Amino acid sequence: MTPPPSPDQPPIDSLSRVQILAAIGITALILLLIARLWLWLDPISLLPLHLSLIDGLLGLGLGAAITLASALAYQLWPAYRRSADVYLQLVLSPLTAIDVLWLGILPGLSEELLFRGVMLPAIGLTGFGVVISSLCFGVLHLSSLEQWPYGIWATVIGLVLGMSALITGNLLVPLLAHIVTNLMSSLVWKLRQS
Repeated sequence: MTPPPSPDQPPIDSLSRVQILAAIGITALILLLIARLWLWLDPISLLPLHLSLIDGLLGLGLGAAITLASALAYQLWPAYRRSADVYLQLVLSPLTAIDVLWLGILPGLSEELLFRGVMLPAIGLTGFGVVISSLCFGVLHLSSLEQWPYGIWATVIGLVLGMSALITGNLLVPLLAHIVTNLMSSLVWKLRQS
């Protein structure tokens, strides 16, 4: 059962498990199609993905660090906490623990391929490219104007993921960090609700 919205949050209709899973899959497919179309229109070199133990560990560690930073922001920033609760309640409540795997993997893969794999090299592997791709990443996570704290947080995380891609030159680092962050944050939230 969805708790009543706070006075400063509009009511949001609950979605079913199937609707959430379908939305995750369709969104991932759309983002992958946008990445493919971008490459067709502008055949740039993708940010490479190299399997490397060190970069893999960096990605896992970065994902854990982002999750801890998110938990800290959740505790210290009331507007972010309310925004995250509304978003997570909508998305996670109908899902089972196994479903959370899809929530971690599909958005992590599709968003990183588009924002760090294609968009960042297309704009330029520079600080400017990181900022622009991060702003676009934040806008993707802005479901309504009332959710602005969640959009700001996503932009900050986009900056961190973009810088990790820029510094390492390996898409594996932000890809793993994104998946780990989605998985850990979602599982922690699900456990706190039970």
